[in-house]
Amino acid sequence: RAAEWQLDQPAWSGRMRITAKGKVAFIKLEDKTSGELFAQAPVEQFPGIAVESVTDSSRYFVIRIEDGNGRRAFIGVGFVDRGDAFDFNVALQDHFKWVRQQSELARQAQSLDEGPRLDLGFKEGQTIKLNIANMKKKEGAAGSAKPRPAAPAALSRLPPPPGGKAPVPALPCGERPCP
Repeated sequence: RAAEWQLDQPAWSGRMRITAKGKVAFIKLEDKTSGELFAQAPVEQFPGIAVESVTDSSRYFVIRIEDGNGRRAFIGVGFVDRGDAFDFNVALQDHFKWVRQQSELARQAQSLDEGPRLDLGFKEGQTIKLNIANMKKKEGAAGSAKPRPAAPAALSRLPPPPGGKAPVPALPCGERPCP
């Protein structure tokens, strides 16, 4: 409970930075002016034992600091502004959301590697034949089709389809009523 702390006389005041290396986030407490490291708290999972919010306020947290020699201590930290406390919480959540996404992507990539491979390559000596109909060749190319002479418009009628009847020739407008 933050109400049990001496909030009017903090033991230390400074700057907090959150950095990350791989999957671990580090909460660094630094001096405001010199930037000298006061304490550091590695956070391997969130929420977890390394960072816990207090029961009576959204601006105060208990963090577990480590000195690098294996010694640990729990200290209370607080923010004057509720927005800064929110940003602290969101920064940790975003980092561990990214960690979960990276592990999920690695798991999916590994499952793809373990699955059967689809080999769509040609085998030794295997050939395919492509039959492309109505392919026009460039003029002047070897073996190109001979150009057809232009036929008058009256002689360019197609023959009737098989089993069909021959079409009735069109009469000029003078011999029958025109539409």
